[in-house]
Formats: sequence, structure tokens, C-alpha cells
Amino acid sequence: MGCSVLATGAANAYVTLMLGSAIGYEDIMSTTNENIIRLGSRGSPLALTQSRMVKAELQSAHPGLQIDLEIIRTTGDRVQDRPLSEIGGKGLFTKEIESALLEGQIDFAVHSAKDMETRLPDGLALSAAMQREDPRDVFISEKASNFADLPTGAVVGTTSLRRRAQILNRFPALEVVSIRGNVDTRLQKMRDGEVDATLLALAGLKRLGRDYDAMTVLDPDYMLPAAAQGAIGIETRAGDDCVINLMAAINHEDTLKVISAERALLEALDGNCRTPVGALAEIEPDGGLRLRALLADPEGAWLHSTERRGVVEDAVMLGKDAGAELRGLAGEAFFDD
Repeated sequence: MGCSVLATGAANAYVTLMLGSAIGYEDIMSTTNENIIRLGSRGSPLALTQSRMVKAELQSAHPGLQIDLEIIRTTGDRVQDRPLSEIGGKGLFTKEIESALLEGQIDFAVHSAKDMETRLPDGLALSAAMQREDPRDVFISEKASNFADLPTGAVVGTTSLRRRAQILNRFPALEVVSIRGNVDTRLQKMRDGEVDATLLALAGLKRLGRDYDAMTVLDPDYMLPAAAQGAIGIETRAGDDCVINLMAAINHEDTLKVISAERALLEALDGNCRTPVGALAEIEPDGGLRLRALLADPEGAWLHSTERRGVVEDAVMLGKDAGAELRGLAGEAFFDD
């Protein structure tokens, strides 16, 4: 059981805490044995690294809190021979974890925020986000330093339709093929000659402590990242106030706001792994919010982009408005395919 289920002896302390008194988390936990919460995570090296980061931050913020890490294998982890767009989309990295959360088998989940569906299952909420790491993509090749240096017919490996569309829109003479797997698997396929180049998220490489001489960081104006790329999302049950309050101590508000703009854009476009969408919202030095967004044909035949600027408080509205514009530019027939 997690801290949302408190022993009878702690009920009064919990009510007092919720009313905003000075009683802290430790005061509640000292009156109950319910001091263990369960974290659900995928078992990939990056997922475990991110989950351990969240666990460490929570235990630093709440001394004495015990967190059990539950590894849950998802459909996206099991099926590695087909693109996500063919087997149901990015929700395949979260579905089993979310089921465990709804059924009370875990108390919260840690995800790469870009893997989370824009419409979460009823009863679940994106309650917090860790500070965003660098959201940019990187180009990795032992044969060239960028796409322009690759010869005609060179093979680039990526499962991302967003990356595929942007590559083919600018470099139609290249061939883009699907490769799945974790960081090491993709890099090994490149070394084995299956592909001439690949792309990865810089945030994941940084968190794994990886650095490659053959790596070129791509400017967002050159390769716009995926919505919420570089952010770690923390998902809870929507009504689990105790767990939600625990997460508030480690929530990075600016990150939650910018990815809310990007996720609102995705929702307006019904964005998933079958829709090539790029989005990046940033808080500028003057405190305003800038959102860059694009929607593209999967084969790169066309690409529509737009930009919004406004106040941070209007992040969701800006995302919806940008999404509506891109939807209009593409035409409804594009979404009916």
C-alpha cells in the first residue's frame, strides 16, 4: 500500500496536513507504517536511470520515505521488430504501467514524458515533471558529421515519423529505414553497417552518461524535437492527494508549463506515433513563452510550421491555437488516413 492509504491513527494528522498546517510528511509517517510507496517503471537502462533520479529526489525531499521500484515490461518493450506506428503508437510504452497504477499495484509511475499519450486514461494525471534536460536531437554517424555530408542513397535509421519526415523533406535523396531498440542496440546496428547514421535524443544520452565523438547536436530550427522530449513525467492517480503532495516537492513548474503547451498542441492534432509532429516550447529571458511547432507528411512531401509567443499562463491555449492552425494547413483529409 502507498501513502494514500493511511492507518487510522494517522487520519487526524493527514487532515491537518491537507488543511495547510505546519505538520509535515515525517509527522504523518511517524504515526503509521504506511511509509512505503511503489514506483512503476519500464526496465530499459534509460527508464531505470530516470526512475532512480526521481526516487533520489523524493527521498531527499522527504527523509524516511521508502520507495519500492517495480519494473513493468510493456508491449513497446516486448515488440521490437515493427515500428510503433504499426502496433498501436507510443502508448504501448505506458499502457501496462498505467493499468498497474489504476489497479493499485503501484502508487506512481515515471515516464519519458514524450511517451505519454496526450489523453491519459480516466483517473490518472500528469502530476509533476522533473527539470527538463536538453531537448534536442543528435545526429550520429561514423561516416559524416551531418545529413548534408551523407552520399545519395545513404541509409538513416530511425523509427520516429517526426524525424523521418523532417529528414526526407530536406534531404529526399537519403533513405530512411526503421530501427528499434535501446541506445546500445541502435548504435550497434550502425556499427554493423545496417545503417549509415541514426538519431537519438540528447537528453537520454546525457542521463546515461554517454558521449560520442561522432555526434552532432541538431539545432531545433534544423530538427524540431518531439513534444515533451527531454522531460520526465510523473503520473499518479488523479485523486491520490497524499502521493500528489509528495510529488509537488520535486515538481519543476516551468517544465510542467512548457510541456503542457506542447501536449496541448499534440492533442489538437490528435498527435501520436502515426502523426509527424514536432514541438518545442521555451521560456524566454523576459519570462514569456515561445512555442515552435510543425506538422509534416510522413514521406517529407510537405512540412507546415508555425510559432506562437505569449505569457506562460497561456501555455495550453497557445498550444491549442498552434495546433488548430497546423490542422487547417494540412486539411482534414490528412487526419482521415
